Amino acid sequence: MPMTHDQFLENVKLLLQMHSEGHLGGEVMPEDVLLGVVPNEELMNVLTLGMSLNYQRNSYALWQAILHTYNNNNSRWIFNPRLVYENSIDDLRTVLVYHRVALQPNRHPEIWKKVSKGIVDSSHRGDVFGLIDSVNFDIAVLKNIIQNKRKSEFPYLSGPKIFNYWLYVLESYTAVKWRSRNLITVAPDTHILQATVKLGLCTSEVLNGSAEDRQRVAEIWEVALLGSGLAPIDVHTPLWLWSRAGFPELSTNVSLFRC
Repeated sequence: MPMTHDQFLENVKLLLQMHSEGHLGGEVMPEDVLLGVVPNEELMNVLTLGMSLNYQRNSYALWQAILHTYNNNNSRWIFNPRLVYENSIDDLRTVLVYHRVALQPNRHPEIWKKVSKGIVDSSHRGDVFGLIDSVNFDIAVLKNIIQNKRKSEFPYLSGPKIFNYWLYVLESYTAVKWRSRNLITVAPDTHILQATVKLGLCTSEVLNGSAEDRQRVAEIWEVALLGSGLAPIDVHTPLWLWSRAGFPELSTNVSLFRC
């Protein structure tokens, strides 16, 4: 017998409670390595440029590499979008490859430089804060820039997975107060897809992980949480950790929605 919407929300609240009480493990998130090391005024740039390469790779290894790069005075400049924009791609490649921030010696430096140029060209002060401030912290306007008007300048970062998680990370680590916060969806990576299926929101077909599958998962979470007082991104980290922990017992997996 399919569970009701109220039963589903109870399961979600139980998952949130398990997370808040530390029962899902993995309390240290990949980006946590930057805390206490990168000053607040530079954190937006480091997080944004680092996330521009966070695609189908181990997040913990990526952020450790970024931390080592930042801690080296000779390589820290790569986290300044304007300096990246002004320097040669060969100099950028040397740093990114040496510290293993870039795993693809051509493609990854090109993305890093392209995103830096996009930030500089879209910002009144040449950094990420300037970009966000220029849209008055409105996600709807920022989304239009990153995912539509200037999409080609923000590869990976403009995709639904990383774009939404980027918004969430900036909110979590830099105390950004977003307008239109309800527009932040779950960031549908592999763990989110698996957890969504486990909760019964979608069938296992979405585990194929196509762009269409990820979009459907993001949309179904928006529908499922309507009127609950929760934004979809509020459940992202609990879902992610629940999957990584091997899905400790929660409740029924009977389907409620179908993607």
